[in-house]
Amino acid sequence: MKKISVAHSPDADDIFMYMAISFGWLGNEFKYENTALDIQTLNEFALKNEYDVSAISFALYPLIAKEYALLRTAVSFGEGYGPKLIKKKDTKLKKNFKVALSGANTTNALIFRMKYNEARIIYKNFLEIEKAVLEGEVDAGVLIHESILEFDESLCVEAELWDIWCEFVKEELPLPLGAMALRRSLPLNDAIAIEQDLTKAVKLAHSNRKILASMLMERKLIRVDEQKLEHYLSLYANKNSISMSEKQILAVNALFKLGYEYKFYDKIIDAKDHLIPIEYENARNS
Repeated sequence: MKKISVAHSPDADDIFMYMAISFGWLGNEFKYENTALDIQTLNEFALKNEYDVSAISFALYPLIAKEYALLRTAVSFGEGYGPKLIKKKDTKLKKNFKVALSGANTTNALIFRMKYNEARIIYKNFLEIEKAVLEGEVDAGVLIHESILEFDESLCVEAELWDIWCEFVKEELPLPLGAMALRRSLPLNDAIAIEQDLTKAVKLAHSNRKILASMLMERKLIRVDEQKLEHYLSLYANKNSISMSEKQILAVNALFKLGYEYKFYDKIIDAKDHLIPIEYENARNS
């Protein structure tokens, strides 16, 4: 069996969407070998063309578009929710406040920098951001993943990145957060088959949500309790994660356009031009 390296983050939604393959719930022609790393590390490895398939931040994609195709599946969007900018209660942030973000190439960093262009940014592992605010290392921090569900009672939300996104995009489109990318050097037939496998895995995970969630809890693969896991999965690993819709693609293009306008990218790309051409498979079998 051909080995395919798959990298994903250790947060609950990525683990949930990948584990249908890991548990052997679908047969395939590939042997998938997975690695779990924090999102900025994944972004940095994608810039080095490290893994065959990798979870990335949508905001990173234009920087790796020549080397990676964008997958339709295993995506995470915020709709009315998303990362949170938090600070200590009764603290007023100055224009040049010091803030901890989860990585330079994350979607939350792109949106944050558009809004708060005078802030002094440091980058930390997403699991260390709340502690950095509590200990006064920074004035504020952007929480992502499961951290948005619960944080210390001495902290409060300064801003929802969902609201900032809506302010900039000027229409209600879902906020593109997590994507999957596949190395372009793979043969097209393999690329199509791998995307089909991953799509089936996410669909199976969604259809067997309670069973799989219980298995993950038993194996202590999740950092939150059962109730929070269910809530978190309803936000980021739901039916909208199975395959990107037209509306979601519009949102991705809106993100890429904003990134270009704010000089994060040197050109605008269209997400549709960078998807795996599944019509090839349909034409070959017709």
